[in-house]
Amino acid sequence: MAAEAQMRVSGDQRVSSVMHVRCPDRLPEETYRQVLELLADLSPVVQALPPTAALVELNCGLRYHGTSPRHLGETLRVRTLSRLGIDVRVGVGPTITVAATASGQIDAPGGVLAIDPDQVDDWLGPLPVEALHGICPKQAAALREFGVHCVGLLAAVPPATVQRLLGGRAGRVAADRARGIDPRPVALRALPATLTVRHTFAQHTLDGALVRAALLDLVVQLAHQLRHRGQVARGLTLTLRFAGGTSWEKTRRLPEASAHDDDLRTMAYRLIDAAGLQRGRLTGLVLSGQDLVDADQLAQQISLDRVREDRLIAETVSDRIRAKFGPGAIGPAATFRRVS
Repeated sequence: MAAEAQMRVSGDQRVSSVMHVRCPDRLPEETYRQVLELLADLSPVVQALPPTAALVELNCGLRYHGTSPRHLGETLRVRTLSRLGIDVRVGVGPTITVAATASGQIDAPGGVLAIDPDQVDDWLGPLPVEALHGICPKQAAALREFGVHCVGLLAAVPPATVQRLLGGRAGRVAADRARGIDPRPVALRALPATLTVRHTFAQHTLDGALVRAALLDLVVQLAHQLRHRGQVARGLTLTLRFAGGTSWEKTRRLPEASAHDDDLRTMAYRLIDAAGLQRGRLTGLVLSGQDLVDADQLAQQISLDRVREDRLIAETVSDRIRAKFGPGAIGPAATFRRVS
């Protein structure tokens, strides 16, 4: 019965094809989103694995494009190189585990490694046990201590023994994946929506007051756009760009999702304070609202803070003035005194 079940699983794997994509480390989120858009051109089922990886279910894409999985991987590389200036590592296989293991075996900055379903056992067998996707260093050490140093040996060890070594569920998963068994489907999942505003200084600046005023201006812009779109942000990301091409970036979650000037300003100031700016010559600022959701999805809490309520009323009036006279018609005094 066990052999029959394994044959049935293997048969299911033959009709599926999965692509696992690894982008360069420290890839800007905006570029990562562009990679996801290129993947969506290959197949309608793309699963984002932020910050730099993704899965693609290729069955629909193969039928539509009338080509092979390897060719789709090469097509993706050409497009990322020509359009985004980055190379990617692409693994293709009948399951998520095989595809992700394949992409991890590419040493060069970019490349495509496609594993045919008939070759899974022969290809996985000689790999070191830590190369199997999903095996963490601690698990690999436990297996090596037991004498299991390659995936083929892990596949040969009775599953009950692997469970004793790694724990119940972890052992079952590792034993199955060493045999090429992984029933998980690629789940359609996009990145949470973001909204980004930017400021570029006309000249490199060391002026802390000027930088803080520019950041406040970005906060007002971001908050206004969020309210106009009926959205709130659960987090903020601040990116500082320095002369010489270096950058600094940090993300923090907001205590509560918000689109209000005061809430975003408080968090933005905490972010820039965390940068510890001293003599860094800044060329620009980028502020992004992260993990956006519709404002009407959140419960409105009654506030007993009269000062805050007055500010929210003033914020609503300011939005009406901007809608009638333009975004620069009203704002904090510090932003009007700012010299670009």
